[in-house]
Amino acid sequence: MTKSLPVIAVDGPAAAGKGTLAKCLADALCLPYLDTGLLYRAVGRLMLDGDLDPATQSGEQIAAALRPDDLKRTDLRTPDVDRAASLVAGDQAVRQALVHTQRAFAAERGGVLDGRDIGTVIFPDADVKLYITASVRTRAERRYMQTGGSVDAPDREARISEVEAALTERDRADTSRSAAPLRMAADAVKIETDTLIAEQVLAEAIRIVKSVLDAKAF
Repeated sequence: MTKSLPVIAVDGPAAAGKGTLAKCLADALCLPYLDTGLLYRAVGRLMLDGDLDPATQSGEQIAAALRPDDLKRTDLRTPDVDRAASLVAGDQAVRQALVHTQRAFAAERGGVLDGRDIGTVIFPDADVKLYITASVRTRAERRYMQTGGSVDAPDREARISEVEAALTERDRADTSRSAAPLRMAADAVKIETDTLIAEQVLAEAIRIVKSVLDAKAF
């Protein structure tokens, strides 16, 4: 892409750490940041609020009318919204309605966007593409802690196993859906985060971004 400010795509499965990385990367590079997953969560939340079933009904009209304030709600990361968002993400009409929103976000000012199809569908010509991943066990442990879990809880293993099963199903749905399935772009750089803390992931991402942008400058 021939533009002064880069577009950086950060893709990967749920709970791999891509959201944390993308936000910190945007801050470090002074670029706008968009968590595109929130778009689908917001659509799912609004459908549930309107007694619409994401499994049988389309949220296309809701997606087309989505407002910035809809992304600021505090009830977008509940289990029912998790399920709704997964169903909404498989709706081609919804995805198409949100394509313009995502592209317009970074069209003029550049940006860091994280999701599951940023480097493959939304910005296939992104300046830098990162694919953030980790084992499903690692991701389950992280999600467990993020949702208030304790290392000393007597039911820790059982709860982590439940999260792991849910993530496995989410991976299956994300990679097998016909509408923009989750996959690593051919020109993306993979970062496996199993043995890395957030600061190490950020340092590696910054190194990769600078290396790719420097190479493209010649």
